[in-house]
Amino acid sequence: MANKTSPKRVLAVVTSTSEYETVGYRTGLWLGELTHFYDLVTAAGHEVVIASIAGGQVPIDPESLGPLVLKQGKTDERYEDREFMDLLDDTPSVESLEGQHFDAVYLTGGHGTMFDFPTSAALAERISTTDRDGGIVAAVCHGPAGLLAAIDAEGRPFLGGRKVTGFSWAEEKLAGRDKAVPFRLDEQLKEQGAKYTKALRPMASKVVVDDRLVTGQNPTSAADVGKAVIKLLAKQP
Repeated sequence: MANKTSPKRVLAVVTSTSEYETVGYRTGLWLGELTHFYDLVTAAGHEVVIASIAGGQVPIDPESLGPLVLKQGKTDERYEDREFMDLLDDTPSVESLEGQHFDAVYLTGGHGTMFDFPTSAALAERISTTDRDGGIVAAVCHGPAGLLAAIDAEGRPFLGGRKVTGFSWAEEKLAGRDKAVPFRLDEQLKEQGAKYTKALRPMASKVVVDDRLVTGQNPTSAADVGKAVIKLLAKQP
């Protein structure tokens, strides 16, 4: 059933980075972190616009296409949906959407985000603008890397004093990417003044809501991030 408030516009941001800089692993968007959120938010009657950092075709992390992973949250149904997958063939860049209004911005994950999210001035500005306008900022897994460079209305770090979560170092080790990532996400979030917490068990769903900021720890948290965002959207006029 659709939400009782008017439909809102949500910007889902994905990475444009297809491989690690120092090793041969391929990376990109973790597909389920987009589809789980997308399915819930669109089912609630809202519009989701998918944009990437550089624009164009979106690289997909091959690890997120494994048979068992695809079964989670019916990601396989979206992967087999030509109309949906075509949305990832030619995405607008975040910068090209400057001036357009969105009620919420959602930063998807995948290791690629650690390379291009923190260095995107357009993304940092979109986060800051959304926050200043009273919108919702959400991120999941490695997506919170995009919050590192954003500032608040007073010109201070966006993350200062805010409660967040994100992919933990224990999970990074389990994924075998602790030697490949350019930095520790949890430590960088703390350095920006965030109050970081994580689930007791690696890969367990965990979502932290701090006013209009919603963060999820890992791929299993994407659907719960979507549910939290839908609740906040329902409170908007």
